[in-house]
Amino acid sequence: MNSLVVTFLAATILLILIFNIKTSRRFNLFDHWLHHKLVKQRDGFKWQVIAFLNDPKLMVVWAVLLASALIDQNRIMTALWVLGTLGFTDIVGILLKKSIKRKRPIMSSELESGYSFPSGHVLGTTTMVLILIQLFSKQFGVIFTIALICIWVMVIISRLSLKAHYPSDVIGAASLSVFCFSICQQIFLAI
Repeated sequence: MNSLVVTFLAATILLILIFNIKTSRRFNLFDHWLHHKLVKQRDGFKWQVIAFLNDPKLMVVWAVLLASALIDQNRIMTALWVLGTLGFTDIVGILLKKSIKRKRPIMSSELESGYSFPSGHVLGTTTMVLILIQLFSKQFGVIFTIALICIWVMVIISRLSLKAHYPSDVIGAASLSVFCFSICQQIFLAI
């Protein structure tokens, strides 16, 4: 699929979600109902481990380690792209969280703090998965890509299972990540 189409589609989904979260009581009730239907009971420990390993702050550590390995291979521009892509995406995500100010689901854990939309865990993980697929899918093949997608899906499930986010929070985070990744990729290719 064309990069411009992907960027446009991700931006459209994100804007529709933001508009509905901010203005539509019906949408928010549906999102709450869907969240309740998807998450019957909290299955904590395994999902907490997945959430911990994909914590937004830890994702920065993973990105720095990846960038360090790339610098060791004398791929300095690629290392800067990795850091810039995750950094740009995180900054946009933080600004969006602070401007939307959506409260977390009622049953969320006491361990969760901050606002709900977009999910920082899903945002960082989606961005890192896209980066890893871009850098290594040709080298490591389809099994590598499938493994990364499985990790990504587990992070999404963990955020819903731990009742930390509504379904629209994870969809919004994935859309924002794809949008920011696409922009950074185009800038990197232009350089």
